[in-house]
Parts: sequence; C-alpha cells; structure tokens
Amino acid sequence: MIGHVTLSNKLRRALWNVVRVGLFRPFGTKLFRPWRIALLKLFGANAAWTSEVYASSKVWAPWLLTLGKHSCIGPYAVVYNQARVTLDDDACLSQYAYVCTAGHALGMTNNAQMGLVVAPVTMGKGAWVGARAFVNMGVTVGEGAVVAACACVVKDVAPRTVVGGNPAVVIRTLDN
Repeated sequence: MIGHVTLSNKLRRALWNVVRVGLFRPFGTKLFRPWRIALLKLFGANAAWTSEVYASSKVWAPWLLTLGKHSCIGPYAVVYNQARVTLDDDACLSQYAYVCTAGHALGMTNNAQMGLVVAPVTMGKGAWVGARAFVNMGVTVGEGAVVAACACVVKDVAPRTVVGGNPAVVIRTLDN
C-alpha cells in the first residue's frame, strides 16, 4: 500500500505531539497510568484500561494503535505507526524496542512520497518483544512468541517461537 499524509493528519500529529510532551510524558508514575490511557483514547487509540504505556515511550499516531488487556509499551519504546499497530492481550513491547510500520520502496524515489510504503504490525496474545529489538513493517509476532533483546525482525514470527539475532532466526520453540 502506498501511503500519503493529508493536511488534517499533519495537524492531528502536531496537536498530539504538543499533548504528548505537555500532558503525557510529564506524568510518569504508575498513579497516572489511567491518565495516559485516557489521552491515547482521546486521540483515537483503541486501548484497554488495563494496558500500560510508559510516559517515556513514543507513539507516533495513537489513532492507529490497538492495545489489548494487560498489554504494555515499555519505557523509551518507539511505536512509529503510520499503519495500524496491534498489541493483543498480555503482549509486551520492552524498553527501547522499536516498531516501524513504514519504509521506502526501492526504485520509487521520484514521487512526492519518495516511495513510502506502510504495513501494519501485530503482536499476538502473550507475545514479548525484548529490549532494543526492532520489528519491521508487515510483521506478525505470533501468540506467545518471544523476540530476543536486540533482535531485528523482518519476517513473521510463528506462535510460541523464540527468535533472535540480526536478521532474527529461530532459536527454539516453546513447549506447552
């Protein structure tokens, strides 16, 4: 899918950035977890009230974010969501992890968007993306799967599988 940015989207992003810096990020204790979820919901996120989004995390577009029950976006994690990002129930995006839903199509650099392409990212129920891991656009991390710290995931991760490395490869499968 070729993406494009509209003026209204730019204004919405600008307003969200003001709110994120002034009203979201300064309130970092657990006491303000409901406040942060409310702000995300105000900007269109489909977030369960039991989800956790740390104040130091950065969500690019709340209106393209879905958070299941008890899901978590950890400290300093980045969700660069030009397409939908979904964390199902109990999914965890650890500290400094980076989810990226946009990239550039090779050979399409002459158009106005410089070949921008976007694709959603989904983390299944109970999936865990470790610290400083990178998850590329279009990837599904299956239910109960684990992405090891510092891994670079460019392909889907099967359910109940542990992957790691750059590019990420299967390390093992998890027993029931």
